[in-house]
Amino acid sequence: MLSRRNYRPMVWRFMLALSCTLLLGVSSLETLFAPKKDPWPRWEKHDPASGFRVDHSGWDELLKQHLRLGKDGISRFDYTGLNLKGRDKLDAYLDLLSKTRVSALDRAEQLAYWINLYNVLTVRTVAEAYPVTSIRDIDISPGLFADGPWGKTLIEVEEQPLTLNDIEHRILRPLWEDPRVHYALNCASLGCPNLAERAYRAAAMDEMLDTGARDYVNSTRGIWWEGNRLGVSSIYVWFKVDFGGNDAGILEHLSRYADPDLAGRLEGVKRIDDHGYDWKLNDAP
Repeated sequence: MLSRRNYRPMVWRFMLALSCTLLLGVSSLETLFAPKKDPWPRWEKHDPASGFRVDHSGWDELLKQHLRLGKDGISRFDYTGLNLKGRDKLDAYLDLLSKTRVSALDRAEQLAYWINLYNVLTVRTVAEAYPVTSIRDIDISPGLFADGPWGKTLIEVEEQPLTLNDIEHRILRPLWEDPRVHYALNCASLGCPNLAERAYRAAAMDEMLDTGARDYVNSTRGIWWEGNRLGVSSIYVWFKVDFGGNDAGILEHLSRYADPDLAGRLEGVKRIDDHGYDWKLNDAP
C-alpha cells in the first residue's frame, strides 16, 4: 500500500507527464525526457600503453549465424534461432566481457568493448523476453514511468552494476563525444541503425563508424521527403545536442555523410519539418 509520502511525488510525476503531452504532443514529450549525457568519471580510467585486445570472435560467430540483411536494407536478428542454438555461445561471450578489466585497456579498445557489450546485452534481453512486438514491451526497468529494459541492471563489470542507459548515456556519449556512436548502437528496432555484421574492433573503428553513418543517413530510416518537407529519424531530435544542438547542426552532419544526390538536395534546406521512428522489433522472418 502506498504511503502519503510515496504517493504524492508519483501524482506530481503523472500530472507533469500528462501536462507535457497535452501541451507539447507525444513526440515532443519523448524529446523532453530523452536521456541526457551524464559523465561517469569512474570509467575514464584507461591505460594508453596497453596492448591487450579483447577476443570478440564469439560475437562475430553469433552475428554470422543469426543476422539477416533484408532486401529493404534493414538487418534483422533471428531470435528464435538464437534461443534454439546460440544462447550458450552468447552467455560465454558475455561472461568473457564481464570478466574483462576495462579500465586496463586503451581508449580505442574500450570504445569497441562498450559498443559490443551494449549490442549483445540488447540481443540477450530481447531473446529472454521473446516473442515480443517491440523492445519497449519489455518493461523491466524500475520506476513508475519507466519504459523498456534500458534502466534495468543487466551485468556487472569490475564489480559495478550496469544498465544499457549507463553504457550509452553515462559512458559512450559523454566520454567519447562522437555522434557516430549512435550508428553503432542497435536497439533491436526497425527504425534503428543496423546491427553491424561483425564485432567492433579498435583497428577498424573509424571505418565501421563512418560506414554506419553513411548507411543510415542515406536510408529512408535516416531521411525522407514529403514533397519539399524534410523528415529525419527521431534519433537526431532526441539527441540533438550530439549533432550540433540545432537544425543547422543536424543538417550539416547529414550532409557530411550523404551521397552526392542527397547532399545536393539538402543544400539550401534550413529546417527539419518532421521526425519519426519505427519501434517494431527487428525480428528475422
